[in-house]
Amino acid sequence: MALMRYEPWSLLNQLSRELERMQGADQGEEPAITADWSPAVDIREESDGYVLHADLPGVDAKDIEVHMENGVLTIRGERRHESKEERENYKRIERVRGTFFRRFSLPDTADSDNISARCENGVLEVRIPKHAKVQPRRITVEG
Repeated sequence: MALMRYEPWSLLNQLSRELERMQGADQGEEPAITADWSPAVDIREESDGYVLHADLPGVDAKDIEVHMENGVLTIRGERRHESKEERENYKRIERVRGTFFRRFSLPDTADSDNISARCENGVLEVRIPKHAKVQPRRITVEG
């Protein structure tokens, strides 16, 4: 008898990916964007900008693309296939491989011209600065 690993969220994750794919096609975006997996992401707002951290263990920086267009930040890439540990009557693969894709709408305060990204120890960090605030000025009322 073969043992199967129970993954209760796999169907929900698959449904979510399909809905994201269909939503992108409805909005006139790239219609056939598919992904094999979706990295976990944390987004934090700071006083001078936003910081996005995405968990991408095993993904080389050269395999990651970060794009900004029309107020939407897109992160995509690929985790390459590695040699598998295989023996007679034994096969185990738990880590997902293949392409990934995430898309985020940015607020109007985001300065898209100065976005920076770096990947270190399997974590992608994207820094999105805010536009410099316009200093309030006093307007003299003549009368």
